[in-house]
Amino acid sequence: MNTQKLLNIALEGIDAVGYRLDQMGITGKVNRHNIAAFLMSEQKHLEGEWDSIQVRLNLRRSQFERITQQIETRADTLVAPVMSQVKRFRPSH
Repeated sequence: MNTQKLLNIALEGIDAVGYRLDQMGITGKVNRHNIAAFLMSEQKHLEGEWDSIQVRLNLRRSQFERITQQIETRADTLVAPVMSQVKRFRPSH
């Protein structure tokens, strides 16, 4: 069965449930249009949440890279004089 047939069957089922509920006087808000609007709204909500997670992840990654660069810079400034002294006292062959 292809996806279009499944989608049509699902939509017909939703319409039937909405029609029956409406006949019983329970609600007139269960129909394919309201459900589609709800699903689109939730999709946009989830996309926003995903974007928020990505921004926080990129912020943390940037902070981590900045800290590691600072550590490397400080290590170079501390190790460079020691290495120059070691090279100075190392015998040349």
